Amino acid sequence: MTITSASEMSAPAANPIDLVEEIVAANEWAHERASDDEMFVEIGGRWCDYRLFFVWQPDMNALLFSCGFEMKVPRNRRAAVFELLSLVNEKLWLGHFDLAGDSSQPSFRHALLLRGSLGASVEQVEDLVDAALSECERFYPAFQFVVWGGKAPGEALTAAMIDPVGEA
Repeated sequence: MTITSASEMSAPAANPIDLVEEIVAANEWAHERASDDEMFVEIGGRWCDYRLFFVWQPDMNALLFSCGFEMKVPRNRRAAVFELLSLVNEKLWLGHFDLAGDSSQPSFRHALLLRGSLGASVEQVEDLVDAALSECERFYPAFQFVVWGGKAPGEALTAAMIDPVGEA
């Protein structure tokens, strides 16, 4: 089904990778601009280093984004990780986790649609990165419990979701 646009004359959004590069530079994060439409960024987190990947798709007016972490899922744990992905994704409001087929690494993915706007705002890009890092930090332990701890997905998610109170 194709939806006919009321305005076929809207100008494409500005390339948001330029804005991403300004934000990344201001935060002094390690990065590489692979092309006009792609950027890789590395950010240290509580559990590991996260690799952010931004891709601008001008024909879709969409900024595709992923945040991955170094954790190769062994073949014998993939079924359990796929079950965990399902449980984790039920808890998300934005984006989703998936397992990259070629590298077997978990990553958080989301797309920012910019049709009808002049481009992405600083706040939108910051929110995108903040949401991804928060969710990766929140669920990283569950992936660890399943992949290296041999835990069942439900048990791993429950253990990872415990919010400690107070100080020891």
